[in-house]
Amino acid sequence: MEENKFIEIAQKAKNASKKIATLSAGLKDKALLNIAEYIKNNQDKIFEANKKDLDEAVVLVENGELTKSTYNRLKLDENKMRDMIQGIIDISGLEDPVGKVLLKRQLDDGLILTKVSCPIGVLGIIFEARPDVISQISALAIKSSNAVILKGGKESHNTNSVIMSVIQEALNKTEGFPKDVLTQVFTREDVANMLSLDKYIDLIIPRGGNSLVKFIKENTKIPVLGHADGICHIFIDKSADLNKAKRIVIDSKTQYPSACNSVETLLIHKDFEYADELLETLKNAEIKLVANPQSWHKEYSDKILAYKFVHSLEEAIEHINEYSSGHTDSIVTEDKTNAKIFMNAVDSAGVYHNVSTRFADGFRYGFGAEVGISTNKTHARGPVGLEGLTIYKYQLEGNGDIVKEYAEGIKTFNHKDL
Repeated sequence: MEENKFIEIAQKAKNASKKIATLSAGLKDKALLNIAEYIKNNQDKIFEANKKDLDEAVVLVENGELTKSTYNRLKLDENKMRDMIQGIIDISGLEDPVGKVLLKRQLDDGLILTKVSCPIGVLGIIFEARPDVISQISALAIKSSNAVILKGGKESHNTNSVIMSVIQEALNKTEGFPKDVLTQVFTREDVANMLSLDKYIDLIIPRGGNSLVKFIKENTKIPVLGHADGICHIFIDKSADLNKAKRIVIDSKTQYPSACNSVETLLIHKDFEYADELLETLKNAEIKLVANPQSWHKEYSDKILAYKFVHSLEEAIEHINEYSSGHTDSIVTEDKTNAKIFMNAVDSAGVYHNVSTRFADGFRYGFGAEVGISTNKTHARGPVGLEGLTIYKYQLEGNGDIVKEYAEGIKTFNHKDL
């Protein structure tokens, strides 16, 4: 798309963001329920489009142009469709995140400061091979009163186009809902245009592999929310329960190996007496074990698990803080003291005790859905749902108050939280 045309799209999105910011919660929820209904009624059309993408993707996999894990993410089956529809319905039932009073403080008599949640504005979403992302992002954007420009991967072009057309049809039938809140673009040039328009776009959210996220972070002035790697760890402490260890590691590695919250590195305390049995069980679960690999930074996205033995809890924590991508890391232990030390000392967005790393997910956290998982340390961290798509503003109400009177000591602040 030509730059001027894209600028026009971005301007329309900016204008739409001002309109949706004032919509009532009831109208937003009505729009979401309409979307869920229209997607349900058009499933066959969506599956047909997805089949076209899958047929084309098979050739790309055979030619080595597309990975098997990317192909798996591309596939939209009955379960994903069900979750997609239910996710939209769940979001409609959540509390409106906009207009919430986060702080109310009297600075002086009649001088009231209020901190209120508000939308971010215009979101730029760039994602690869995940057709269900469109419905998730669209629903979250509507509920949080943001406009959004979506750029999906070329491998899911047909699916994305049909889902967006169904969503737009539902919104057009929702009386009072503004136009241009959701926009879809398609080309590599559109990505470059999106990354350059910091005047109109307030936040970029990438959903894809390491190279995509790194490219985006290096080529835009716009704040980026996301994660580049999914290097997740599990540490088996010496007091770990064997059955828990088996269940947790197998689930974390095999339930969906290509997911970003799949475990990639297993650390085992040298004094864990059931280590051989654990490793044998993992092999029987068709997990390929790699002892002390050349690089601990590798994200396998497959049934491959690197492992090594460590001498202490402290060594495990040091290894994780050195090599983890800050996504999700878990400890398996019956020692509550060690669990507490681990959970406080590991510097990741998700730190778990005796549970699978696969729980790092907005849907499982009860957020309804997520726009992605962030390893950032500002604004939003971990699975990002509605709260991560809002910011806040300070509103101050008074009656002709001026700073000069406080600077000269005529008046003094009393700062009372209301």
